[in-house]
Amino acid sequence: MKTKLGKIWESLHNSFWFVPLLMVLSAIALAYIMLSLDHGDKDWLQGLPLTYSRGPEGAREVLSTVAGSMVSVATTAFSIVIVALQLASGQFGPRLIGNFMRDTGNQIVLGTFISTFVYCLLILRTVNSIDDDEFVPHLSVAFSIVLAIFGVAVLIYFLHHVATSIQAQQVIANVGTKLSETIERLFPQKVGRSTAKDKQEIKNTDIPDNFEEEASSIRSDKSGYIQAIDNEELIEIAAKFDVIVRLNYRPGDYVVQGNNLVSVWHGQQMNRKLAKKLKGIFIIDNQRSPQQDLEFSINQLVEIAVRALSTGVNDPFTANRCIDQLSAALCHFAQKEIPSRYRYDENKKLRVIAEPTTFASVVDTAFNQIRQAGQTDVAVTIRLLEAIARIAQYTTTKEQRAALLRHAQMIERGSHEGISEELDKKDVQERYFAVLKLLKAQ
Repeated sequence: MKTKLGKIWESLHNSFWFVPLLMVLSAIALAYIMLSLDHGDKDWLQGLPLTYSRGPEGAREVLSTVAGSMVSVATTAFSIVIVALQLASGQFGPRLIGNFMRDTGNQIVLGTFISTFVYCLLILRTVNSIDDDEFVPHLSVAFSIVLAIFGVAVLIYFLHHVATSIQAQQVIANVGTKLSETIERLFPQKVGRSTAKDKQEIKNTDIPDNFEEEASSIRSDKSGYIQAIDNEELIEIAAKFDVIVRLNYRPGDYVVQGNNLVSVWHGQQMNRKLAKKLKGIFIIDNQRSPQQDLEFSINQLVEIAVRALSTGVNDPFTANRCIDQLSAALCHFAQKEIPSRYRYDENKKLRVIAEPTTFASVVDTAFNQIRQAGQTDVAVTIRLLEAIARIAQYTTTKEQRAALLRHAQMIERGSHEGISEELDKKDVQERYFAVLKLLKAQ
């Protein structure tokens, strides 16, 4: 349930309408509160310097002016956002659009203009110029002026924010920050801090000998990317039905309708209820999500780097920035304890076998495409080797160092074919030997 709620929250956070809707509802509530104050005792308003003091015609004019200007500015702001999205899609890739859509600053700006417009409309309808029943909400009109001034400040912020947010260095830094947050969220445990209980459970793995022969397959009902898996509910279901479940896919993988999602070894007859519950733990959609997919943000940085290295752009500086962010994330990831693929219930019985995210697979995702695209670029080749040297200082296992060594060797071999200048090759060789020395010293 927690995973599904997280998915719903992510969908709301990525939308343009959720935050503005909350602000509009707040504006409606605020309008009725201000009107109730205007209908009450007004003696305390006399001493306030900003209180509106003109008649009903002036109040209508003020409210109409503020409402009209807010609609015009909201339209302009929306147009600017659309242009920014187009630029982001063309320069950085379509997968970066979601980052701009989930930008809370843009959502608040649009919500400010729209909610101010709604507030003014609600106040405007109460202004009455009939002599016998004249009513001018002085405090409410004065507050609309305050909202208009605040709207001007928000507009200035918005122009600065948009101009900053579409700069390559800012986009890369934001993606790098999100990547670090994802690593910390998915892998909170640091190396060497796993409990004795966890270590004991890993040693007591008990996979039935006839698992492959007797396991039942549960197949996917649709095609798409696995965005998330409710691991807590999965263990509860497996314990309730006394089965062992092996996950054949992990978040980020693409499944085709009919693929074997899970294999179930059971001591009782398989039934539709169990199959339905196990299918329900998967969230499958037509696009990847960063909720449980570590490689999502990595692919965003890789895409920016590969586009920068394309013939039409030829921007190795942007690619090097991406490599720096990737190396920082991998340094962080190298220090994390990767959970065991064997998961147990409260009674220490094996319930789930999952395919974990490995350091080698993450390094492959981070460096393979950049290495291939930048094979002829000396600066990128050297920066990749420097990144590997930086990551090597944080490695804790032989497997991690072996993964880095494999990439260093591929980069060095690629430099022989991609780089023609002998002095450039010599520079690459120096960085390569420095990596070898560092990996052997660990």
